[in-house]
Amino acid sequence: MIDLARIKLHLRLEGDEDDSLVLGYVDAAKSHVTMHCDRELVDGAPVEPDQMGLTPDVEQAILLLVGHWYANREAVVTGVSSATVPLAVERLLMYRKRY
Repeated sequence: MIDLARIKLHLRLEGDEDDSLVLGYVDAAKSHVTMHCDRELVDGAPVEPDQMGLTPDVEQAILLLVGHWYANREAVVTGVSSATVPLAVERLLMYRKRY
């Protein structure tokens, strides 16, 4: 389990005013990883083939998703130049996806 203190360190957050928002992003990120990899995400070692442990690379993918969603809360940004930024989440999870 990724604890809130680690997530807040990743996001460079102080205080607790955004804790519920951040925890919502964590739940959504775990759900995203589960659906992307077509495996159940479990703490500890998987006991069934359709399970995936919360390994360091999976944790990093979750942190990246949470950071991305926290920084980009809206679907559209106006009045700024835009560029696509490669998201490392796909790389971290690519080999775990079931085909």
